[in-house]
Amino acid sequence: MTFKSRMAICLAAVAMPLGFSAQATDLEVTHWWTSGGEAAAVAEFAKAFDATGHKWVDGAIAGSGGTARPIMISRITGGDPMGATQFNHGRQAEELVEAGLMLDLTELAEKEGWKDIVNPPSLLESCTLDGKIYCVPVNIHSWQWLWVSHQAFADAGVAVPTNWDEFVAAAPALEKAGKIPLAMGNQPWQSYGAFGVMAIAVAGLDAWKAVNIDKNTEVAAGPDYAKVFAAAADARKMREGSNVQDWNQATNLVITGKAGGQIMGDWAQGEFQVAGQTAGKDYSCLPGLGVTDVISTGGDAFYFPKNQDPEIEKAQLELASVMMSKEVQVNFNLKKGSLPVRGDVDLAAANDCMQKGLAILAKGNILPDANQTFSPDTQGQIEDLMTEFWSSTEISAEDAQKRYAAIIADAD
Repeated sequence: MTFKSRMAICLAAVAMPLGFSAQATDLEVTHWWTSGGEAAAVAEFAKAFDATGHKWVDGAIAGSGGTARPIMISRITGGDPMGATQFNHGRQAEELVEAGLMLDLTELAEKEGWKDIVNPPSLLESCTLDGKIYCVPVNIHSWQWLWVSHQAFADAGVAVPTNWDEFVAAAPALEKAGKIPLAMGNQPWQSYGAFGVMAIAVAGLDAWKAVNIDKNTEVAAGPDYAKVFAAAADARKMREGSNVQDWNQATNLVITGKAGGQIMGDWAQGEFQVAGQTAGKDYSCLPGLGVTDVISTGGDAFYFPKNQDPEIEKAQLELASVMMSKEVQVNFNLKKGSLPVRGDVDLAAANDCMQKGLAILAKGNILPDANQTFSPDTQGQIEDLMTEFWSSTEISAEDAQKRYAAIIADAD
């Protein structure tokens, strides 16, 4: 070992928080962040963790959460756990926690006062089971956004829309100009998410809460949601020609002016940033489709599967601490396009779209994410229905609503 290497290790050890081991440990971290913007964001976690003297071993799994989660779960239940793994806020890891396969982070959370700094509290509550904390929330991601290409609307000779009705009204002009009005990838979670955004904008908050929180079948089968399915049927026509698979490919259609807009979560911001585009100049972002100023408080959290090696456990706790630290929260979320879970950080460098999200969060206009209200099984059923509905005109809005209401009736 060279003198320079020895000094680097010594300095890293001095920089470590008290109570953590100076032993350098490789820690495999699995996640599904593989797009350009996502890779830039996750690199901030890796850089900060490596600075402690440990090593982030990247375990990225391409293909989104729907592809990655079964692989992650299989490894954990099969006795081949990674050091840390991503899940969304909510109930995705509930059974793994109940089986005793996840590390208890309560002592660390209490020591660092997570309950006092995580905002909204529902994020930490999603990490809590029987009074114990099992994950570290790292961001707030909201599905409630419509991303609009200024170039596409300029080429079509129409004004950039400020709400969903204006966007729909501009669709014929976009089509005439050779544009795809609505970009959408062909993965189940994308169609499911877009439907959820439309439900709030079209049916209203009260109807959405009745269905998604109270599991009210009458509302799901009633006139408010009939409007949602009718609007989704119109949007289905608007997305014709959007023959891409991944969400970031659909975002790229907006970035390049080939599509008018995309209903997608605020993680799309990372793609616009990587492409060098500026919010308000090259693209617009409409929270709640420009109809309702609201954000959902979904996002990502990291769990730490139990391991027999005490040095790995110490590294796991240090990574959890690093992810919650002020500096890392800022650096990661500015790249990711998401909001920080800490309510005490300075985000003066945030762009116009992130500032909109922060303002809505400050007003308390927030809703839980579907991952927090439905079980994975219920979500899977809805995703299957949405995949069929959005991909084929053979299923009518009326038939889709009946099937949707039946799923809500049995939702857990």
